[in-house]
Amino acid sequence: MTKQKPHVIKHDNIVVFPGATQTLIREGHMYVEKYQYEEAVACFEKAFLYDKGDEKALSAYAYALYELKLYVQAKEVCEQLLAMGTSMYVEVMELYITICMQLKEYHQVESIITTLIEEKVLPEEQLEKFERLKSINSEVAKNLQQREDVQELIEAQEYELGKFTTLTPNEQSLRLHRLMDTNVRQIKLLLKAIIECSEIHPFVQSLALILLVEQEVSIEVTVTKFEQTKTINPIDLALPNQLQQYGEIKKIIESKLEQDPSTLEMVQYLMAKHAIVTYPFEWHPFAADDIAYSYIDFVKAMLGKVQEMDYEIIDFLQMLEKLTELHEV
Repeated sequence: MTKQKPHVIKHDNIVVFPGATQTLIREGHMYVEKYQYEEAVACFEKAFLYDKGDEKALSAYAYALYELKLYVQAKEVCEQLLAMGTSMYVEVMELYITICMQLKEYHQVESIITTLIEEKVLPEEQLEKFERLKSINSEVAKNLQQREDVQELIEAQEYELGKFTTLTPNEQSLRLHRLMDTNVRQIKLLLKAIIECSEIHPFVQSLALILLVEQEVSIEVTVTKFEQTKTINPIDLALPNQLQQYGEIKKIIESKLEQDPSTLEMVQYLMAKHAIVTYPFEWHPFAADDIAYSYIDFVKAMLGKVQEMDYEIIDFLQMLEKLTELHEV
C-alpha cells in the first residue's frame, strides 16, 4: 500500500506545512479564552491567509475584532458567517446586532429584529433577549437624536446676528466655512440676516450668500454693498466665477496675456478673490474691458513696471484687495 503524502499548501511561493493553519486557529481560540484579543486576531488572520476557516474560528475572530472595537471588520465577518448559513445563527446574529448598534445603525437594527420576530426565525427562549435588544436600541437612538437636536440648536445660536456681530471678520469667516458640508436650510433665516446686515464685512456677506447658492436654498435676500442694493433669490443666482461679467473679463485677459502666463496667473488669482467680495454685483458700474485692462496694469505695477493707469478703477481694485484680507476700508 502506497503511503499518502501530507497535503502541503503554497501561498505566494511560501510553503505552509501540514497542521500549521490548525495550530494558528487553536492558538487564536486559546487567546480569545484568555481575553488576549490582539494576539487572537493576529493568529486568525495568519491562518485565514491559507484557510477560509470554519464557523467556530470565524465567530471567535469576529468576537475578538468586536472586543478590539474594530466594528466594521467584525461586521463583515458576521455577514460572511450569516451568508454561510451558520449553525450558530442566533449567536452570530446577536453579535451582528450589537455591532450595528455600536456603529449607530439604529434603523437597520430595528428592521432586523422586527423581521426576525415577525418571521419567527428565533427560538422561543431567545425572543425575550432580542425584544430587550430592540427596546435598548430604540432608547439609545431616541437619546442620540435628542442630543443631536440640542447640539444643532447650540450651533445654530452661533449664527444669530447679535452673537455673530461680536466676532471679528476672520472669526465670522471661519464659522461660515464650518457650514460648507452641512445642510444650511435650517438656519437660512440666520444667514439671510447676516447677508442683509450693514455691519457685516462684504467678504463675509458673500460667503453666507454663497452657502445659500451652493445648496440652492430658496429665500428672498436683499444685498447692499458698494452703494448698490439688489434683491435676489439664491436659487436663481450663479456662483461668482460663473457670472456674466466675470466671464467677459476672463476672456479679455486670457487673450491679452496669452504670451505672458505668469502675469495671467496673478491676474486670475486676484480676479477670483475679488469676485467673492463684489458678489453678486461683480465689478459694476465699470465696463468689463476697463476692468480687464486695469487688472493687467495693476499686476504689472506690482511687478515694478510703471505705466499709465485708470486710477479710479485701480483704487477700486486696491480696495477689493484689502477687503479680501478681511481688512476694513
